[in-house]
Amino acid sequence: MHPSHSCGADMPASTIAPQDARLTPFRSAAWTKGLALMLSFAAAQAFAQTPAAPAPDAASGAATAGAADGEVYDLLIGTYTGVGKSEGIYVYRFDTGNGELSRIASAQTVNPSYLVVSRDRNYVYAVNELPGDNGPASQRGGVSAFRFDRASGQLSFLNRVSSDGNDPCYLAISPDGKYLLTANYSVAANPGGSFAVFPLAADGHVGPSVLTVHHEGGGPVKGRQDNSHVHSTVFSPDGRSLFAQDLGVDKVFAYRYTPEPSANSRGLFGPTQGRYTPIKAGSGPRHLIFDERGTHAYLTTELNASVLVFDYHDGQLTPVQTVSMIAPGFKDKIGGGALHLSPDGRFLYATNRGDANELIAFAVDPRNGHLKLLKRYSTLGKTPREFAIDPSGRWLVVGNQESDSAYFFRRDPATGELASDPKRLSIGSPVDFKFVSPS
Repeated sequence: MHPSHSCGADMPASTIAPQDARLTPFRSAAWTKGLALMLSFAAAQAFAQTPAAPAPDAASGAATAGAADGEVYDLLIGTYTGVGKSEGIYVYRFDTGNGELSRIASAQTVNPSYLVVSRDRNYVYAVNELPGDNGPASQRGGVSAFRFDRASGQLSFLNRVSSDGNDPCYLAISPDGKYLLTANYSVAANPGGSFAVFPLAADGHVGPSVLTVHHEGGGPVKGRQDNSHVHSTVFSPDGRSLFAQDLGVDKVFAYRYTPEPSANSRGLFGPTQGRYTPIKAGSGPRHLIFDERGTHAYLTTELNASVLVFDYHDGQLTPVQTVSMIAPGFKDKIGGGALHLSPDGRFLYATNRGDANELIAFAVDPRNGHLKLLKRYSTLGKTPREFAIDPSGRWLVVGNQESDSAYFFRRDPATGELASDPKRLSIGSPVDFKFVSPS
Protein backbone atom coordinates (compact mmCIF):
# COMPACT_ATOMS: atom_id res chain seq x y z
CA MET A 1 0.00 0.00 0.00
CA HIS A 2 1.02 3.63 -0.23
CA PRO A 3 3.83 4.94 1.98
CA SER A 4 1.64 6.83 4.41
CA HIS A 5 -0.01 3.61 5.51
CA SER A 6 2.67 1.03 4.89
CA CYS A 7 4.95 3.28 6.45
CA GLY A 8 15.12 -4.27 14.88
CA ALA A 9 17.39 -6.49 16.49
CA ASP A 10 16.34 -10.13 16.82
CA MET A 11 14.92 -11.24 20.14
CA PRO A 12 13.80 -14.64 21.44
CA ALA A 13 10.20 -15.33 20.59
CA SER A 14 7.47 -17.91 20.87
CA THR A 15 5.48 -18.80 17.79
CA ILE A 16 1.72 -18.97 17.31
CA ALA A 17 0.71 -20.60 14.05
CA PRO A 18 -2.89 -21.77 13.61
CA GLN A 19 -2.94 -24.88 11.46
CA ASP A 20 -6.49 -24.47 10.19
CA ALA A 21 -9.72 -22.62 10.92
CA ARG A 22 -10.31 -24.59 14.09
CA LEU A 23 -9.36 -23.49 17.58
CA THR A 24 -5.63 -23.56 18.09
CA PRO A 25 -4.13 -22.87 21.51
CA PHE A 26 -1.57 -20.07 21.79
CA ARG A 27 1.34 -22.04 23.16
CA SER A 28 4.66 -20.79 24.41
CA ALA A 29 7.61 -22.51 22.77
CA ALA A 30 11.27 -21.62 22.41
CA TRP A 31 12.06 -20.06 19.05
CA THR A 32 14.26 -22.36 17.02
CA LYS A 33 16.55 -20.73 14.50
CA GLY A 34 15.53 -21.54 10.96
CA LEU A 35 12.07 -22.78 11.92
CA ALA A 36 9.11 -20.63 11.00
CA LEU A 37 5.54 -21.83 11.19
CA MET A 38 3.59 -20.00 8.54
CA LEU A 39 -0.11 -19.30 8.43
CA SER A 40 -1.73 -20.11 5.11
CA PHE A 41 -5.10 -18.63 4.38
CA ALA A 42 -7.66 -19.63 1.79
CA ALA A 43 -8.36 -17.38 -1.18
CA ALA A 44 -10.70 -14.55 -0.26
CA GLN A 45 -14.09 -13.66 -1.66
CA ALA A 46 -15.16 -10.12 -0.90
CA PHE A 47 -17.85 -9.56 1.70
CA ALA A 48 -18.69 -13.18 2.51
CA GLN A 49 -18.62 -14.81 5.93
CA THR A 50 -15.91 -17.43 6.40
CA PRO A 51 -16.91 -20.67 8.13
CA ALA A 52 -15.09 -21.21 11.39
CA ALA A 53 -15.24 -23.59 14.29
CA PRO A 54 -17.72 -22.64 17.02
CA ALA A 55 -16.37 -20.95 20.12
CA PRO A 56 -15.90 -23.16 23.17
CA ASP A 57 -18.35 -23.15 26.01
CA ALA A 58 -17.71 -20.27 28.40
CA ALA A 59 -17.11 -22.71 31.24
CA SER A 60 -14.56 -24.90 29.48
CA GLY A 61 -12.09 -25.18 26.61
CA ALA A 62 -8.89 -23.48 25.58
CA ALA A 63 -10.41 -20.01 25.59
CA THR A 64 -10.93 -20.07 29.36
CA ALA A 65 -7.78 -21.92 30.39
CA GLY A 66 -6.02 -19.94 33.06
CA ALA A 67 -9.03 -17.67 33.52
CA ALA A 68 -8.39 -17.62 37.25
CA ASP A 69 -5.24 -15.61 36.55
CA GLY A 70 -6.63 -13.24 33.93
CA GLU A 71 -9.56 -12.15 31.83
CA VAL A 72 -10.56 -13.39 28.39
CA TYR A 73 -11.11 -11.00 25.49
CA ASP A 74 -11.90 -11.27 21.82
CA LEU A 75 -9.15 -9.79 19.67
CA LEU A 76 -10.18 -8.52 16.23
CA ILE A 77 -7.41 -8.06 13.66
CA GLY A 78 -7.79 -6.03 10.47
CA THR A 79 -5.47 -6.74 7.54
CA TYR A 80 -4.57 -5.91 3.96
CA THR A 81 -5.91 -8.51 1.52
CA GLY A 82 -4.50 -7.25 -1.79
CA VAL A 83 -1.29 -9.25 -1.46
CA GLY A 84 -3.26 -12.50 -1.23
CA LYS A 85 -1.97 -13.47 2.21
CA SER A 86 -5.09 -12.56 4.13
CA GLU A 87 -8.84 -12.88 3.74
CA GLY A 88 -10.02 -9.95 5.86
CA ILE A 89 -10.92 -9.68 9.55
CA TYR A 90 -9.85 -12.34 12.05
CA VAL A 91 -11.25 -12.99 15.51
CA TYR A 92 -9.16 -14.63 18.22
CA ARG A 93 -9.93 -15.33 21.85
CA PHE A 94 -7.14 -14.15 24.11
CA ASP A 95 -6.48 -15.02 27.77
CA THR A 96 -4.59 -12.28 29.60
CA GLY A 97 -3.59 -14.68 32.36
CA ASN A 98 -1.51 -17.14 30.36
CA GLY A 99 -1.33 -15.54 26.91
CA GLU A 100 -3.21 -18.35 25.16
CA LEU A 101 -4.72 -17.38 21.82
CA SER A 102 -7.37 -19.28 19.84
CA ARG A 103 -8.66 -18.38 16.40
CA ILE A 104 -12.45 -18.62 16.42
CA ALA A 105 -13.71 -16.79 13.31
CA SER A 106 -12.93 -14.71 10.26
CA ALA A 107 -14.87 -12.60 7.78
CA GLN A 108 -13.84 -11.98 4.20
CA THR A 109 -13.73 -8.34 3.14
CA VAL A 110 -11.33 -6.21 1.10
CA ASN A 111 -8.50 -4.38 2.89
CA PRO A 112 -10.11 -3.90 6.32
CA SER A 113 -7.08 -1.92 7.50
CA TYR A 114 -8.90 -0.11 10.30
CA LEU A 115 -11.72 -1.30 12.57
CA VAL A 116 -14.03 0.25 15.12
CA VAL A 117 -16.44 -1.52 17.49
CA SER A 118 -19.79 -0.07 18.54
CA ARG A 119 -20.17 0.88 22.18
CA ASP A 120 -22.61 -1.94 22.84
CA ARG A 121 -20.06 -4.28 21.17
CA ASN A 122 -22.73 -5.74 18.89
CA TYR A 123 -21.37 -4.30 15.63
CA VAL A 124 -17.99 -3.95 13.94
CA TYR A 125 -17.21 -1.48 11.18
CA ALA A 126 -14.25 -1.74 8.79
CA VAL A 127 -12.80 0.44 6.10
CA ASN A 128 -12.25 -1.07 2.67
CA GLU A 129 -9.06 0.78 1.79
CA LEU A 130 -9.27 1.26 -1.97
CA PRO A 131 -7.95 1.97 -4.56
CA GLY A 132 -4.43 2.21 -3.09
CA ASP A 133 -1.26 3.23 -4.90
CA ASN A 134 -2.04 1.80 -8.31
CA GLY A 135 -5.81 1.91 -8.50
CA PRO A 136 -7.81 4.35 -10.63
CA ALA A 137 -8.61 7.69 -8.99
CA SER A 138 -12.24 7.19 -10.00
CA GLN A 139 -12.55 4.17 -7.67
CA ARG A 140 -13.95 4.94 -4.23
CA GLY A 141 -13.17 3.08 -1.05
CA GLY A 142 -15.81 1.54 1.17
CA VAL A 143 -17.08 1.13 4.71
CA SER A 144 -18.47 -2.28 5.73
CA ALA A 145 -20.71 -3.17 8.66
CA PHE A 146 -20.81 -6.52 10.49
CA ARG A 147 -22.95 -7.92 13.27
CA PHE A 148 -20.73 -9.29 16.05
CA ASP A 149 -21.91 -12.23 18.14
CA ARG A 150 -19.88 -11.83 21.31
CA ALA A 151 -20.76 -15.29 22.61
CA SER A 152 -19.34 -17.09 19.58
CA GLY A 153 -17.07 -14.41 18.16
CA GLN A 154 -18.71 -14.75 14.73
CA LEU A 155 -18.98 -11.80 12.33
CA SER A 156 -21.96 -11.55 9.95
CA PHE A 157 -21.79 -9.13 7.04
CA LEU A 158 -24.56 -6.50 7.03
CA ASN A 159 -23.82 -4.00 4.26
CA ARG A 160 -21.25 -1.82 2.58
CA VAL A 161 -21.40 1.80 1.40
CA SER A 162 -19.02 4.04 -0.53
CA SER A 163 -16.58 5.97 1.66
CA ASP A 164 -17.17 8.98 -0.62
CA GLY A 165 -13.43 9.25 -1.15
CA ASN A 166 -10.24 7.33 -1.84
CA ASP A 167 -8.21 5.20 0.57
CA PRO A 168 -10.27 5.33 3.78
CA CYS A 169 -7.85 4.66 6.63
CA TYR A 170 -9.57 5.52 9.94
CA LEU A 171 -12.99 5.21 11.60
CA ALA A 172 -14.66 6.89 14.57
CA ILE A 173 -18.15 6.66 16.05
CA SER A 174 -19.75 9.83 17.41
CA PRO A 175 -20.18 9.83 21.21
CA ASP A 176 -23.95 9.55 20.87
CA GLY A 177 -23.61 6.55 18.52
CA LYS A 178 -25.56 8.24 15.73
CA TYR A 179 -22.80 8.62 13.15
CA LEU A 180 -19.75 6.86 11.80
CA LEU A 181 -16.89 8.94 10.38
CA THR A 182 -14.09 7.88 8.07
CA ALA A 183 -10.88 9.65 7.09
CA ASN A 184 -10.23 9.36 3.36
CA TYR A 185 -6.47 9.70 2.95
CA SER A 186 -6.63 9.79 -0.87
CA VAL A 187 -3.43 9.02 -2.70
CA ALA A 188 -4.86 10.78 -5.77
CA ALA A 189 -4.90 14.59 -5.86
CA ASN A 190 -8.41 14.42 -7.28
CA PRO A 191 -10.62 14.02 -5.21
CA GLY A 192 -7.99 14.68 -2.50
CA GLY A 193 -8.28 14.08 1.23
CA SER A 194 -11.60 14.34 3.05
CA PHE A 195 -13.69 12.98 5.86
CA ALA A 196 -17.19 11.61 5.43
CA VAL A 197 -20.09 11.18 7.85
CA PHE A 198 -22.48 8.19 7.76
CA PRO A 199 -25.69 7.62 9.78
CA LEU A 200 -25.88 4.41 11.80
CA ALA A 201 -29.16 2.49 12.02
CA ALA A 202 -30.38 0.76 15.17
CA ASP A 203 -29.79 -2.62 13.52
CA GLY A 204 -26.11 -1.80 12.82
CA HIS A 205 -26.42 -0.99 9.12
CA VAL A 206 -24.42 1.98 7.88
CA GLY A 207 -26.17 4.44 5.59
CA PRO A 208 -24.79 6.46 2.67
CA SER A 209 -22.80 9.54 3.66
CA VAL A 210 -24.72 12.66 4.61
CA LEU A 211 -21.70 14.97 4.63
CA THR A 212 -18.24 15.03 3.06
CA VAL A 213 -15.68 17.67 4.05
CA HIS A 214 -12.68 18.38 1.80
CA HIS A 215 -9.54 20.27 2.78
CA GLU A 216 -7.45 22.39 0.43
CA GLY A 217 -3.73 23.00 0.31
CA GLY A 218 -0.47 21.10 0.62
CA GLY A 219 2.90 21.04 2.34
CA PRO A 220 6.62 21.21 1.55
CA VAL A 221 7.36 17.47 1.25
CA LYS A 222 7.06 16.64 -2.44
CA GLY A 223 5.23 13.42 -3.22
CA ARG A 224 3.75 13.22 0.28
CA GLN A 225 2.16 16.65 0.75
CA ASP A 226 1.07 17.60 -2.75
CA ASN A 227 -2.52 17.82 -1.54
CA SER A 228 -4.72 17.11 1.46
CA HIS A 229 -4.41 13.71 3.20
CA VAL A 230 -6.85 13.31 6.11
CA HIS A 231 -5.41 10.54 8.26
CA SER A 232 -7.71 10.40 11.31
CA THR A 233 -10.88 11.85 12.79
CA VAL A 234 -11.08 11.97 16.60
CA PHE A 235 -13.79 13.26 18.92
CA SER A 236 -12.87 15.17 22.06
CA PRO A 237 -13.72 13.46 25.38
CA ASP A 238 -16.63 15.83 25.98
CA GLY A 239 -18.09 14.84 22.59
CA ARG A 240 -18.55 18.41 21.41
CA SER A 241 -15.54 18.71 19.11
CA LEU A 242 -14.07 16.73 16.23
CA PHE A 243 -10.43 16.92 15.20
CA ALA A 244 -9.32 15.94 11.69
CA GLN A 245 -5.58 15.33 11.33
CA ASP A 246 -4.42 16.30 7.84
CA LEU A 247 -0.98 14.94 6.95
CA GLY A 248 -0.91 16.75 3.63
CA VAL A 249 -1.42 20.31 4.85
CA ASP A 250 0.20 20.11 8.33
CA LYS A 251 -2.95 21.10 10.19
CA VAL A 252 -5.25 19.68 12.85
CA PHE A 253 -8.68 20.95 11.85
CA ALA A 254 -11.28 21.53 14.58
CA TYR A 255 -15.05 21.24 14.12
CA ARG A 256 -18.00 21.70 16.45
CA TYR A 257 -20.31 18.69 16.55
CA THR A 258 -24.00 19.62 16.64
CA PRO A 259 -26.07 16.41 16.48
CA GLU A 260 -29.30 18.43 16.57
CA PRO A 261 -28.63 21.37 14.22
CA SER A 262 -30.57 24.55 15.03
CA ALA A 263 -31.15 27.86 13.28
CA ASN A 264 -28.03 29.22 14.99
CA SER A 265 -25.75 26.33 14.04
CA ARG A 266 -23.84 25.75 10.82
CA GLY A 267 -24.97 22.15 10.45
CA LEU A 268 -23.84 18.80 11.76
CA PHE A 269 -20.14 19.77 11.76
CA GLY A 270 -19.08 23.38 11.63
CA PRO A 271 -15.61 24.94 11.84
CA THR A 272 -14.56 26.40 15.17
CA GLN A 273 -13.55 30.01 15.54
CA GLY A 274 -9.87 29.08 15.37
CA ARG A 275 -10.53 26.56 12.54
CA TYR A 276 -7.27 24.63 12.96
CA THR A 277 -4.05 24.15 14.92
CA PRO A 278 -0.99 24.57 12.68
CA ILE A 279 1.71 21.91 12.91
CA LYS A 280 5.35 22.45 11.93
CA ALA A 281 5.72 22.43 8.15
CA GLY A 282 6.72 19.05 6.78
CA SER A 283 5.69 17.16 9.94
CA GLY A 284 2.65 15.30 8.60
CA PRO A 285 0.14 14.96 11.51
CA ARG A 286 -1.28 11.43 11.65
CA HIS A 287 -3.04 10.14 14.80
CA LEU A 288 -4.44 11.98 17.84
CA ILE A 289 -5.52 10.63 21.24
CA PHE A 290 -6.78 12.21 24.48
CA ASP A 291 -6.03 11.22 28.04
CA GLU A 292 -8.85 9.96 30.24
CA ARG A 293 -9.27 13.26 32.06
CA GLY A 294 -9.63 15.11 28.77
CA THR A 295 -7.02 17.70 29.71
CA HIS A 296 -4.19 16.60 27.40
CA ALA A 297 -3.89 15.30 23.84
CA TYR A 298 -1.07 13.52 22.03
CA LEU A 299 -0.36 13.57 18.29
CA THR A 300 2.02 11.56 16.12
CA THR A 301 3.60 13.16 13.08
CA GLU A 302 4.49 10.74 10.33
CA LEU A 303 7.01 12.61 8.22
CA ASN A 304 9.37 13.69 11.03
CA ALA A 305 8.44 10.94 13.54
CA SER A 306 7.55 13.02 16.57
CA VAL A 307 4.98 13.01 19.37
CA LEU A 308 3.37 16.36 20.19
CA VAL A 309 1.75 17.08 23.56
CA PHE A 310 -1.15 19.55 23.87
CA ASP A 311 -3.11 21.05 26.71
CA TYR A 312 -6.80 20.77 25.85
CA HIS A 313 -9.73 22.95 26.89
CA ASP A 314 -13.12 23.55 25.26
CA GLY A 315 -12.18 22.64 21.71
CA GLN A 316 -8.78 24.31 21.86
CA LEU A 317 -5.42 22.52 21.52
CA THR A 318 -2.39 24.36 22.93
CA PRO A 319 1.02 22.80 22.09
CA VAL A 320 3.29 22.37 25.11
CA GLN A 321 5.91 19.76 24.12
CA THR A 322 7.43 18.02 21.11
CA VAL A 323 9.40 14.79 21.54
CA SER A 324 11.26 13.13 18.67
CA MET A 325 10.94 9.38 18.17
CA ILE A 326 14.21 9.24 16.23
CA ALA A 327 17.19 7.67 17.98
CA PRO A 328 20.29 9.92 18.14
CA GLY A 329 22.39 9.50 15.00
CA PHE A 330 19.71 7.56 13.09
CA LYS A 331 19.79 8.62 9.42
CA ASP A 332 17.58 6.08 7.63
CA LYS A 333 13.88 6.12 6.75
CA ILE A 334 11.37 6.97 9.46
CA GLY A 335 7.59 7.00 9.72
CA GLY A 336 5.67 7.92 12.86
CA GLY A 337 2.55 5.78 13.21
CA ALA A 338 0.09 4.89 15.94
CA LEU A 339 0.09 5.89 19.60
CA HIS A 340 -1.83 4.66 22.64
CA LEU A 341 -1.87 5.26 26.37
CA SER A 342 -1.73 2.43 28.89
CA PRO A 343 -5.07 1.76 30.62
CA ASP A 344 -3.90 3.65 33.74
CA GLY A 345 -2.63 6.58 31.65
CA ARG A 346 0.88 6.42 33.13
CA PHE A 347 2.65 5.38 29.92
CA LEU A 348 2.40 6.21 26.23
CA TYR A 349 3.68 4.05 23.37
CA ALA A 350 4.15 4.97 19.70
CA THR A 351 5.35 3.20 16.56
CA ASN A 352 8.10 4.41 14.23
CA ARG A 353 8.26 2.59 10.89
CA GLY A 354 10.54 3.11 7.89
CA ASP A 355 13.86 1.46 8.73
CA ALA A 356 13.49 1.99 12.48
CA ASN A 357 10.61 -0.48 13.09
CA GLU A 358 10.35 0.36 16.76
CA LEU A 359 7.91 0.78 19.61
CA ILE A 360 8.90 3.74 21.77
CA ALA A 361 7.78 3.87 25.41
CA PHE A 362 7.30 7.15 27.27
CA ALA A 363 6.41 7.92 30.89
CA VAL A 364 3.59 10.45 31.33
CA ASP A 365 4.06 13.15 33.99
CA PRO A 366 0.73 13.19 35.89
CA ARG A 367 1.18 16.89 36.75
CA ASN A 368 1.31 18.30 33.23
CA GLY A 369 1.01 15.39 30.77
CA HIS A 370 4.57 15.84 29.51
CA LEU A 371 6.48 12.84 28.17
CA LYS A 372 9.82 11.33 29.13
CA LEU A 373 11.37 8.75 26.80
CA LEU A 374 11.93 5.43 28.58
CA LYS A 375 12.99 2.79 26.08
CA ARG A 376 12.95 1.62 22.46
CA TYR A 377 11.78 -1.86 21.49
CA SER A 378 12.24 -3.64 18.17
CA THR A 379 8.94 -4.83 16.73
CA LEU A 380 10.86 -7.80 15.22
CA GLY A 381 9.58 -7.08 11.73
CA LYS A 382 8.88 -4.47 9.08
CA THR A 383 6.31 -1.69 9.08
CA PRO A 384 4.57 -1.69 12.46
CA ARG A 385 1.37 0.28 11.95
CA GLU A 386 -1.20 -0.13 14.70
CA PHE A 387 -0.92 -1.88 18.05
CA ALA A 388 -3.13 -2.38 21.10
CA ILE A 389 -2.80 -2.81 24.85
CA ASP A 390 -5.31 -5.21 26.38
CA PRO A 391 -7.68 -3.69 28.98
CA SER A 392 -5.82 -5.40 31.85
CA GLY A 393 -2.62 -3.67 30.77
CA ARG A 394 -0.68 -6.94 30.86
CA TRP A 395 -0.10 -7.41 27.12
CA LEU A 396 0.78 -5.26 24.12
CA VAL A 397 0.28 -6.64 20.61
CA VAL A 398 1.87 -5.01 17.56
CA GLY A 399 1.59 -6.02 13.91
CA ASN A 400 4.33 -5.96 11.29
CA GLN A 401 2.48 -5.33 8.05
CA GLU A 402 5.32 -6.24 5.68
CA SER A 403 6.58 -9.21 7.72
CA ASP A 404 3.21 -10.99 8.09
CA SER A 405 3.55 -11.22 11.85
CA ALA A 406 2.17 -9.92 15.11
CA TYR A 407 4.05 -10.04 18.42
CA PHE A 408 2.49 -10.26 21.86
CA PHE A 409 4.69 -8.61 24.48
CA ARG A 410 4.00 -9.29 28.13
CA ARG A 411 3.87 -5.90 29.85
CA ASP A 412 4.64 -4.83 33.41
CA PRO A 413 1.82 -2.42 34.36
CA ALA A 414 3.91 -0.92 37.17
CA THR A 415 6.96 0.00 35.09
CA GLY A 416 5.64 -0.03 31.52
CA GLU A 417 8.45 -2.45 30.60
CA LEU A 418 7.89 -4.96 27.78
CA ALA A 419 9.29 -8.47 28.20
CA SER A 420 12.10 -9.60 25.89
CA ASP A 421 10.43 -12.91 24.89
CA PRO A 422 7.25 -11.99 22.97
CA LYS A 423 5.00 -14.60 21.39
CA ARG A 424 4.60 -14.57 17.61
CA LEU A 425 1.48 -14.92 15.47
CA SER A 426 1.92 -15.56 11.75
CA ILE A 427 -0.79 -13.62 9.90
CA GLY A 428 -0.88 -11.93 6.50
CA SER A 429 -0.38 -8.13 6.46
CA PRO A 430 -1.77 -7.30 9.93
CA VAL A 431 -2.64 -3.66 10.53
CA ASP A 432 -5.25 -2.96 13.22
CA PHE A 433 -6.13 -4.59 16.57
CA LYS A 434 -9.18 -4.21 18.79
CA PHE A 435 -9.79 -5.97 22.13
CA VAL A 436 -13.45 -6.64 22.97
CA SER A 437 -14.93 -8.14 26.12
CA PRO A 438 -17.18 -11.08 25.14
CA SER A 439 -19.20 -10.85 28.35
